[in-house]
Amino acid sequence: MWYNPAMQIVKTYKFKLYRSKKNKALHQQIDIAGIILNHAIALHRRYYKLTGKGLNVYALQKHLAKLKQRPKYAYWSKVGSQAVQDITQRIDKAYKLFFSNLKREVKTSPPGFKKVKRYTSFTLKQAGWKLLDSNKIYIQGMVYKFSKSREIPVDVKTVTIKRDTLGNLYLYFVMQEAINQTGRPLGKAMSGNSAGFDFGLKTFLVPSVGKAIESPLYFREAMAEMKTAQQHMARKVKYSGGWRKARASITRIHQRVVNKRRDWFFKLAHTLTDQFDQLFFEDLSMKGLQALWGRKVSDLARSEFMGILDYVASTKGKVVHLIERWFPSSKICFDCGHVYKALKLSEREWVCQSCGVLHDRDRNAALNIHREGVSSLRLGDVRPVALAITV
Repeated sequence: MWYNPAMQIVKTYKFKLYRSKKNKALHQQIDIAGIILNHAIALHRRYYKLTGKGLNVYALQKHLAKLKQRPKYAYWSKVGSQAVQDITQRIDKAYKLFFSNLKREVKTSPPGFKKVKRYTSFTLKQAGWKLLDSNKIYIQGMVYKFSKSREIPVDVKTVTIKRDTLGNLYLYFVMQEAINQTGRPLGKAMSGNSAGFDFGLKTFLVPSVGKAIESPLYFREAMAEMKTAQQHMARKVKYSGGWRKARASITRIHQRVVNKRRDWFFKLAHTLTDQFDQLFFEDLSMKGLQALWGRKVSDLARSEFMGILDYVASTKGKVVHLIERWFPSSKICFDCGHVYKALKLSEREWVCQSCGVLHDRDRNAALNIHREGVSSLRLGDVRPVALAITV
């Protein structure tokens, strides 16, 4: 089957490195990458102050390469030239975005300095790494073991070594997957079904067909454990060894909540995209809900779910479409079209004054979202976009 090579999906495979004394070398390289980043930003600022122009990325790379030859900066070579190139390219991209936003009068900040201990990663491209047999990888002169949970495709573009707040190290393999002319990855089947979904606080998702989907609310589930851990930390002397261990315990709880929620989101996204080819949602503003409900809205994490759903849908050639934000999906009677303007948030059911039909608020909204989505979406114009997400 013919396909356009330009139509591709970016995929990232994540693996955890085993803990080892050798990992100190990777932590050191991440620290050095942070030092180089701060030095490069300082050079950008100094050059702009002197000339009023931005520093060319290739001139910066050439200058940093010369600096590495001096004894004072010789330790920069531990990171590798391609990692330094990646740092300068990311800074250049950030400055270009900053200046373009200035022209459009959009408020954004220029690239800023980072504390070295808070710097988290460096990236290698073609050189400086190599996959070995089984679960081993060669990085900058040393061999490391990682938890290989799946096979890694051959066409890896970049490898990023990243650490989290607990000091764990992860490998991120970035690659691209080609999709065919219809926007569907080769070999993927379509179901021909579509559905609308109403996002709520009482229920996570109510579809126009099928059962409602409840959120596990993992943060609420962990609140008792979190409270105990926070009380334990509060009794410690700040910045002491015991205080740091207690803080690490709290971080571990948060990390577990994030991992469980993300796993559930991926499973739900695959379930929905296996059942439906077109999925319709409202384009909601979460700031208002956040002000009213706070912690629960954060626990539901709708924005994170929609990002994951967009990615999973793009890998299968499915469509996720958002209808207009101000569409009154809950207030319109699906049967006759009458608008119940006085509908309150506390009313979970209402009777249409025109046709007398009893409506479940969320189910009626999902049906209206589906109908509005189908009528507004021109499927012939839809093409999947290149999305990047970690799986």
